Amino acid sequence: MSKSKEILTTKEVAEYLHIHPLTVHRYAREGRIPAFKIGTDWRFHKKYIEKWIKEKVTSNFENKKTK
Repeated sequence: MSKSKEILTTKEVAEYLHIHPLTVHRYAREGRIPAFKIGTDWRFHKKYIEKWIKEKVTSNFENKKTK
């Protein structure tokens, strides 16, 4: 994946996150991952995916600290 590429496809996000493309599609449809549609295709802005990952890491870390 090119570092300069800002808009990613479902397949590219799946590869980036090491999950199945159908999981990415389901997360997008459910609003669990930042995404937008162009026609019938989902697209993802790389900086928002990276922010989403950081928020997940922080949230998981905070949850472990409070247990």
